[in-house]
Amino acid sequence: MKPAAVDFRILALAVQVTESSDQDVPVLLLKLKEILNSTSLGSKESQKIKQDLYYYNLVQYCMLVLKQDYSRLPGGWATAAQLSEILSQCCVGLEVKEDPEEFYNKLLPSAVDNLLFLGRRLQARFIRAIKDEEKSEFLRCFRTVTDAICWLFGGHIQLTECVLQSNHFLQLLITDDVETATAMISVLQNILRANSSVLLHVDEKILHSVLDELVYKLSSTTNPVTGNAATKVLLSVAESHPQLVELLSTRYRGLRTLLSKQWVGKGFDRNLNQLSDLLYSESCRKGEMQRLHQAACLIQAVWRGFQTRKRLKTLPIAVTALQRSFRAKRKQELQHLKRLKEDETLRQQLQLQRQRAMRLFHERQLTLLEIVHAGQVDRYIQEMEGKAALTIQRHWRGYRARRKVHQQRQSLKQHKAAVIIQRAARKFLGKCQRKRKALSPWKEPKELTSAQKLALQQKASQMPEEMSKELHLQAQEKLAQYLLRSSLDRRAEQRREALLAQVNTDVELLMSAPSLMEATEKDLDVFMSWSVPVACKARQSHNTMLKYTRWPWWKKLGDEVMDDDMIPDDVLNTEFGTLFIGGSKSS
Repeated sequence: MKPAAVDFRILALAVQVTESSDQDVPVLLLKLKEILNSTSLGSKESQKIKQDLYYYNLVQYCMLVLKQDYSRLPGGWATAAQLSEILSQCCVGLEVKEDPEEFYNKLLPSAVDNLLFLGRRLQARFIRAIKDEEKSEFLRCFRTVTDAICWLFGGHIQLTECVLQSNHFLQLLITDDVETATAMISVLQNILRANSSVLLHVDEKILHSVLDELVYKLSSTTNPVTGNAATKVLLSVAESHPQLVELLSTRYRGLRTLLSKQWVGKGFDRNLNQLSDLLYSESCRKGEMQRLHQAACLIQAVWRGFQTRKRLKTLPIAVTALQRSFRAKRKQELQHLKRLKEDETLRQQLQLQRQRAMRLFHERQLTLLEIVHAGQVDRYIQEMEGKAALTIQRHWRGYRARRKVHQQRQSLKQHKAAVIIQRAARKFLGKCQRKRKALSPWKEPKELTSAQKLALQQKASQMPEEMSKELHLQAQEKLAQYLLRSSLDRRAEQRREALLAQVNTDVELLMSAPSLMEATEKDLDVFMSWSVPVACKARQSHNTMLKYTRWPWWKKLGDEVMDDDMIPDDVLNTEFGTLFIGGSKSS
């Protein structure tokens, strides 16, 4: 039945909303804030105004316009935030007498869903915003919407379950942004304050998703604000019901370690200690011990089964190996018997051959005795004995010589090695002596004979002291001139060698250079720079010297031993083959 004494402002606003376009409706509905603020909160007049607003469908209009795009409407998203606040204010304290199921089962859940959807849109625009002013404005509107949601389910406790089961709520909670994530954690905290047992009535998947996100925020962020908010929510969850404590301790086994290592000393140690105590209370420890006992039994059963299967699996292999070894042993025995039989047969054949040979020898002897004259028998016998003795002596000397050579082979090998080492040592000492002579500019004079020394002493005793000093000074000047001239000659020789090496290098580069049609900037840099060919040649020569020094010692012994300065140029050119070493110094 239509209520009496309706406020004229409500009637006028209802007429304007009905006759206006969809774009003008949100701005017109802002007038509801003035109407609601005209009465005191909780009074009968306020309740009467809310019933009239619901009766004239203005509350329904406020709920529906929240889905519009406010980016092009007057007032922008601030208008949407104010409308969300007006909607929550209208719904809280409203008592519907006619068809209450329509209000409680349809309108209120739809209002919660539309508010969460509006929060998602504001969160997305806040994250995408670049300017600080825009971000602050969107954040203010977002917090207004979250406050409206908290005010709405604070007046209607049954809406807490609708908020948790909404997909928009989970998507709002699952974000990396600190400000909006903190605001949504505060909403979850208010839900638990309003209805502490709501988590026991929601779907298990939703409960796990919410708890997973809270634990993830504790493990992934270092912001103390987010950590404090998430810790408070987990503490509220643990304090609400023992079943949730067991869920936290079994599903998140490392939660206590995470809290103690990452969040101690951040300003909320009291909440951390309370949460740790709840997670590891006496009941949780008993459950943990029972779980560990069951896990140990399971591991033992699996291990015993594995050992049994392993033994059964290796049993055919063991039988096969036993059969194989038996067959191999039997085969060896048969081969041994066969070898003994062959040896016995060979021995018998040799014995028969020896007997035949002896028989033939005796037959030949008798035949010869019959043929040879009686007077020459003794002579023939002596000749045969001499030949036999010579044959025996020849075989014995050969055997003794071979045995002696075999015994002396090791000593001969050592003697040869000693000779090679001595030859190498002598060459090394000679090389060192030649280097010392090459480095010293002074050459020792030939040793004088005793007669020459006596003649020089007599001549020096007869020479005046002044003349002796003058000759000494002349000798010093000539020696200095010789040393200076030898130094200049060595520098000139080095310069000639360097120029010749540079000329040969340039010639090799020109011969191996590509044609002008195929030339690149890299090829031009090689010819324009003086240092590139020189560096390339030095690197190649250095690598060749390193390769020579890495030869094994046995290659440097014997006739093939060479000095460091005597490495032939063909080795360098053959090894690298790109540049010719010209003017290299040979000893």
